Amino acid sequence: MSTDAPTTPTSTLAAAALPADLSACHALIRQLLEAQQQSVRTIARLENHLQQLLRRVYGRSAEKLDANQLALFEKMLADLAAPTACPELAPAATAPAPKPNGHGRRRLAADLPRSRVVIDLPEDQKPCPCCGNPRKCIGEEVTEKLDWEPAKVLVIEEVRLKYGCRDCEQAAAEGGPQIVTADKPLSAIEKGLAAPGLLAHVIVSKYCDHLPLHRLERILERHGIDIARSTMCDWAAQSAEALRPIYDLMVQEVLRSRVIHTDDTPVGVLDKEKPGTTKTGRFWAYLGDLRNPSTVFTYTASRSRDGPMEFLKDWGKDGRVYLQADAFGGYDGIYRGEAGGQVTEVACWAHARRKVYEARTTDAAVSTQALAYIRLLYDVEDRARAAFNAQPSEGEGARSLAAIRVALRQEQAVPRLRQFRGWLESQRVERGGSVLPKSPMGQAITYVLNQWEALVVYTTDGELAIDNNASENALRRVAVGRKNWLFCGSDAGGRTAAVLFSLIATCQRHHVNPFDYLRDVLARIAAHPKKDLAQLLPNRWQTPAVPAAAPA
Repeated sequence: MSTDAPTTPTSTLAAAALPADLSACHALIRQLLEAQQQSVRTIARLENHLQQLLRRVYGRSAEKLDANQLALFEKMLADLAAPTACPELAPAATAPAPKPNGHGRRRLAADLPRSRVVIDLPEDQKPCPCCGNPRKCIGEEVTEKLDWEPAKVLVIEEVRLKYGCRDCEQAAAEGGPQIVTADKPLSAIEKGLAAPGLLAHVIVSKYCDHLPLHRLERILERHGIDIARSTMCDWAAQSAEALRPIYDLMVQEVLRSRVIHTDDTPVGVLDKEKPGTTKTGRFWAYLGDLRNPSTVFTYTASRSRDGPMEFLKDWGKDGRVYLQADAFGGYDGIYRGEAGGQVTEVACWAHARRKVYEARTTDAAVSTQALAYIRLLYDVEDRARAAFNAQPSEGEGARSLAAIRVALRQEQAVPRLRQFRGWLESQRVERGGSVLPKSPMGQAITYVLNQWEALVVYTTDGELAIDNNASENALRRVAVGRKNWLFCGSDAGGRTAAVLFSLIATCQRHHVNPFDYLRDVLARIAAHPKKDLAQLLPNRWQTPAVPAAAPA
């Protein structure tokens, strides 16, 4: 039986004749050490990639650090966190927050409809056991329970009355009575079976509650109606077409903004050229500023720069504007003015933080210290919000949140940013640090430094946010939805979804019930005057007044 061990590079090297020359041995040792270091770096990089993949599939999404790691940097945090005195911005003393009332049951909303059920004593218990006289009711104890009444389906019969005159001479001359029928009300979907309430229910169920149409089909079957999912898909497309004038107004409103947040996310789309397969389309979100508070989605068949270039064409031609986005290269032409406007890039500190956080498994010390610096930048934002909330709501001393933000950022964030940049540069191996350029932490530092000019723009204007989380949150509805309905049926379906996502997202931005809004607007849109169409925007829509009941 052979006892030879498997041949390895080490065993092969040991078996080979080693050089006798000392300088040749040193060269060989240096080569082996360099190869070993390269292997260590490769293994660390691959382990980092593996950790990120496992975290995305199985782990939590929250980017939180272990408190024990932050404890290592308590002294640094204490030195950095001491804010420069700024008496005019110091928040006024506020009363201590009231203690919570424990975990008892919360009171039900007073405006919910209530059905009163009176529980009386049995007749044989009403007489007093002492004297036998009937006892009088002296009060009541009320216990509230929340009940649910399933949705109901009803048929609306539109009855148009006919009128005719049998006594008219003209009618006799023409051989019959003159008959006049009441005009049929205009409808968002002409000759459609669905009334506005059912249309709103289908739209909200899919694009707000993320129900695939095949599930909605089964839900409606339980209510005794048989509607194919293909029919509901057509209803959504026809509703989106009817609502497109409002969508176009929302687009115009967003493009009047001085600051726009944008981001994109992929979505699977059935490929008609390759049956049974999907291609990748793209949803883009554009959020207007506080003066133009609409959220608009668009759909493109790819992630080419043509999508944002077309949407933002000529935006900023009348003055400097700000686009807050990630580092996608498709926006570079917009910043260079190729879309016809003066657009300043504003980068996202949440993206920068994520790069550093994902590299923590390869260099915990550097990652934790960098995250501590970034946390201090967010502490400035928290202090600005606290100062704004603590000041009087009215009066000459009241200041806007933007004014408080920019003052605190210049006072406290700008010095820390200078310190942070110097520290980042000192960590690179070419500056005497320990972070190699190709390592995960080195790539994170390179990303932050390459984006630095755009990352610090937010300190110059109080209307700018420190990150682009607003647009990421807007796109979350697409991310949750595609886990349920999986893909869009076509590019046309993507454009339909973009319109309906826009209306629902803007309703939610203004705390408007999307079902009430869509049911009312779909009932009115066909006959609504075009000159007054802005009244139907979600941020201007008024709940229709309920007519008072006639006296009995």
